Amino acid sequence: MTDTDLSPAAACRRLLRQADRATLSTLMADGSGPYGSLVLIASSPAGEPLMLLSDLADHTRNFGADPRVSLMIDGTAGLDDPLTGARATVQGRIEKVEDDLLRTRYVRRHPSARFYAGFRDFNLYRIVPERAHLVAGFGRIHWVEAGDGLLYGGTTETLAQAEAEILAHMNADHLDAIGLYANRLLGREGVGWFMTGVDPEGCDLRRQGAIARLNFEGVAEDSDAVRRELVGCVKRARQMG
Repeated sequence: MTDTDLSPAAACRRLLRQADRATLSTLMADGSGPYGSLVLIASSPAGEPLMLLSDLADHTRNFGADPRVSLMIDGTAGLDDPLTGARATVQGRIEKVEDDLLRTRYVRRHPSARFYAGFRDFNLYRIVPERAHLVAGFGRIHWVEAGDGLLYGGTTETLAQAEAEILAHMNADHLDAIGLYANRLLGREGVGWFMTGVDPEGCDLRRQGAIARLNFEGVAEDSDAVRRELVGCVKRARQMG
């Protein structure tokens, strides 16, 4: 399914899953106004934005006083006219989350986070979306409420438990297939791509500092369904050769 075929809610979720960084806006704790900061993000299996943040950062002090935040995700990189590209601002409340699977998922997305993920003054947070503003090019502008499907509405627990095993298997035995996904299906150059995450709607790839997102044609809520999707992707990639 192409981006133009998606509902506004699904388009917001896809944009978020593709991104590895965003602008977090908080209200200054001293009342002086709004404050924006660059953050590295991942997504939960359901599509909630995840961040690993220091207690010492200004944004952490800010949302400690007022948990209302917004997150600006920019999908316009590389376009001749950025205003034709997609971007979304997610509004919601930020909360600390104690979840080893989500923390591990974040660190796989951002390998550099391994150096500080265990520090006592770094904590994992998620934004619970309340609504989002999507601009998907000229004429495609929508406000999307949380109840309209901003988060994936199916089952995520089974796949979340199996994610580490799926990734270990793919990265140990099927790097050639991952390379085909990146090079042929996604048009990304280079060798050495590996898989960092999988959720019901697709999987995340990485090569050094570059990332890529492979969206599934359907949804995959368990290991067998993921295998079927990945086998189908390999077949399509080889046909393109």
